[in-house]
Amino acid sequence: MIAILRINHRSARDKRISTHIGLVARAFLAEKIIYSGEHDESLIDSVNKIKNEWGGKFSAEYSKDYKKTITEYKNKGFKIAHLTMYGLPLESRINEIKKLKNLLIIVGGEKVPRDVYEKADYNLSITAQPHSEVSALAITLDRIAGGKELSHDFKDAKKRIKPNALGKTFY
Repeated sequence: MIAILRINHRSARDKRISTHIGLVARAFLAEKIIYSGEHDESLIDSVNKIKNEWGGKFSAEYSKDYKKTITEYKNKGFKIAHLTMYGLPLESRINEIKKLKNLLIIVGGEKVPRDVYEKADYNLSITAQPHSEVSALAITLDRIAGGKELSHDFKDAKKRIKPNALGKTFY
């Protein structure tokens, strides 16, 4: 199981970014997203609405205390991967990470507290350049899934897109 922990969400500033983290998590086959920081029920509702329309085994929830969430997941046997531009290159650890049965991926918001780096089993970078946490999550999940998420069929989807060169076709 892959779960995503978005830490330090700020409603006014991060609404679209945090929502997009949830959308990427679902589309790229993670099973859960947990938000910490400011409680924002509309964020959870947005992610759940997409899941209900587009399918998938996915849930969204709020955690008041990210430290407690990390500890709970560690106690359940999860490995913790923190995405940061200051970590080791993802490619240097991807083969090891692909073998994990349970992984909690931490995606930061505002400045990430030092304890997150210390609690993580892996501090991973996609690039050592400033970049979006959404892109970092997408690339990480793509490398873990090996591209199979790109053609995954969500069996319980109410909405589906029929690929075509022009326009939008749903079926």
